Amino acid sequence: MVNCCIDAQARGSSFMQQPDWETIIMAFTDFSERGLSRRSILKGSALAAAGGLFAGHPLGSALLAHDVSEDWPSVAAEIDSYLKEKKLANAIATFGWQQQDHAHTVGGGTLALNGTTPANQDSLYRIYSMTKPITGMMVMQLISEGKLGLDQPLSDILPAFAQMQVQKEYDGAITEDNLEPAKRPITIRHLLTHTSGLGYQIIQQGPIKDEYDRLGLVPGQVSRMPIPGIGRSEPVGSLELFADTLATVPLVYQPGEKWSYSVGIDLLGRVIEVVEGKPFDQVLQERIFDPTGMTSTFFTVPKSEVGRLTTNYAVLGGQIFPIDPAASSIYLDKPPFPFGGAGLVCSPRDYDRFLRMLLGMGKIDGTRVLSEAAVRIGTSNILPDTVDLTGSWTEGQGFGAAGRVIGRSYGWGGAAGTAAFVDYEHGLRAGFFTQYMPSEAYPIQGEFPELVRKDLAAGTNG
Repeated sequence: MVNCCIDAQARGSSFMQQPDWETIIMAFTDFSERGLSRRSILKGSALAAAGGLFAGHPLGSALLAHDVSEDWPSVAAEIDSYLKEKKLANAIATFGWQQQDHAHTVGGGTLALNGTTPANQDSLYRIYSMTKPITGMMVMQLISEGKLGLDQPLSDILPAFAQMQVQKEYDGAITEDNLEPAKRPITIRHLLTHTSGLGYQIIQQGPIKDEYDRLGLVPGQVSRMPIPGIGRSEPVGSLELFADTLATVPLVYQPGEKWSYSVGIDLLGRVIEVVEGKPFDQVLQERIFDPTGMTSTFFTVPKSEVGRLTTNYAVLGGQIFPIDPAASSIYLDKPPFPFGGAGLVCSPRDYDRFLRMLLGMGKIDGTRVLSEAAVRIGTSNILPDTVDLTGSWTEGQGFGAAGRVIGRSYGWGGAAGTAAFVDYEHGLRAGFFTQYMPSEAYPIQGEFPELVRKDLAAGTNG
């Protein structure tokens, strides 16, 4: 098993004949030796609330005409080029307006390269860190119900985090001479906004990264096959053990002082289950998935649904290899624990329902899922005043409940090329779904919002 959660923006490559497994392993090894780093893989999850790019472009009720490929020619042409060149097996873009009861799509392809089953809104995609906004919004709902406080110390819920130590030198030694006490407690706000000082197995380097690996602080998964350069650590066996173990590891920054992508959202899964007195995944099912009508969202893909599951690919050195084929996917197994930061498989139709619920200020089809306050605050900038964003992925921008905030837009991206956002100014919801890693291998994930803006500026949507 290979465990990881990777998010990135992208640069191009070309399709070649799929080699055997030995060749795949050699290719990964070669790529690793040439510099496969978790920092470079992950920096693109800074993608996200691309909706802010749309400010100033007039939108109207004719935004989504019947033939949406004609309405979004730049998006359609880019997707078509990737599919024709077999750089991707599939790519689906979804667009919805206000509370329109379904999204329209651009794109297509098949569930696997050289396959015959078409990809569509009901196909299943590994959304990785697009899981984070779902977890974040569940936390905001608990805050709105008075069960949590935004600035409440984490140690009120998880006492093991009461006396944290912090590295003096970032990613330096974890010996006593390089540690100092935390100046302030970690709060729920810190966890939601990646300002807690917690590290990430896929971000850190040196001794602290090794400690995360050794202790199984690995909240994600990629494949059953070993992939050199990504890591093979086995995650701990429960959210409770994850939290208790994490509390023994030093922070990489003082809480509230720096923005640093972290396991904070996964830790919030444990907070949720302690507060609710139920398993985290059960809480999401009962309180978000069921009332929102998200019937195709899973931590474990049921065997009955494998016929809808896409294959995930690695793009390396101009070649594309299957690293998680649907029929033998790691997502068919129950994970060691539900990864609130990177664990979900979801259909484009389901994620559009989540976005539509957010656009409805917590309501969808007459059902109240989240309070209006939870959504308004969670999709706004809630960064602590003390944080320094210099040099971070969020410099010059805002951050809400586990998602980027630009103007009145909110969203985030995922490891395997996915992205989604809502834009409240114009009532637009949009998503992009495909499956390749690392996302930086192609530019299409990062370019998706720019292509949408180009089509809006050209007035092709009515």
